[in-house]
Amino acid sequence: MKNIKSILVTAFVLFGTMAMAQEKSIDLFAIPLSNPGSPGKLHLEHLSGSIDVVGYDGNEVIAKATFGNKKAHYKDKKERDGLKRIANTSLNISGEEKDNTVKISNEEWNKTINLEVKVPRNFSLKLSTVNQGNITVVGVNGDMEISNVNGEITLQDVSGAASTDTVNGDIEVTFDSITSGANMAFSSLNGDLKITFPKTLKADVKAKTDMGEIFTDFDMELDTNKPQVKRNNSNGTYKVNVEQWVRGTINGGGPEMLFKTFNGDILIRSK
Repeated sequence: MKNIKSILVTAFVLFGTMAMAQEKSIDLFAIPLSNPGSPGKLHLEHLSGSIDVVGYDGNEVIAKATFGNKKAHYKDKKERDGLKRIANTSLNISGEEKDNTVKISNEEWNKTINLEVKVPRNFSLKLSTVNQGNITVVGVNGDMEISNVNGEITLQDVSGAASTDTVNGDIEVTFDSITSGANMAFSSLNGDLKITFPKTLKADVKAKTDMGEIFTDFDMELDTNKPQVKRNNSNGTYKVNVEQWVRGTINGGGPEMLFKTFNGDILIRSK
């Protein structure tokens, strides 16, 4: 295994209605790492469905798929021209590993598939999904870049640093520990931000919500700052934009922690 520099695994499965009734989930593949015991990274881009990532004490990335609700189609009927429809449960999902970086790609765009992935605990993550799914991460230590469009983001018992954004959904993060000096950002358009840090957090806070409130149990020292004014005098047009953020420091200040939502509350907790 140590001599493996790249591994590609593809799962292509076609089940009939009877097989689907017997199996709710499908084991896809287990991908070994080139350097077991060393930190790695997972890239997973998804179109429709949830992503669940769990850290475990192992040296492989293990993936499983579960079928969700089928996306509506303009030709979708129980019967067509006197023929009965057979459930299309095909899969075309690939996994590739090189130098401890694992990339999982889902080529199925017209159905909802939920992916469950187990990774070694010291693993960085870059995850994204668009429709009909939430993203959940439990027990992982690393740098995390998490993006959703129509769903929630939940990180539980994680360590390291995180950048998370979604359009429609709450973001809830609970850190066991954080990377010293790392900037972080948490952003939603329609949803609450519920972020829990260790009580030893040192940070410069930058927060903004248009339709909600900001809460914290940290002893935050607020800055008496003036609104930021941006001027642009190009193409013969003079434009001024005035924007006001809530700014403050926790435990004397540190890296920037940005919190932004339009329609939701911001809750910054200590543990």
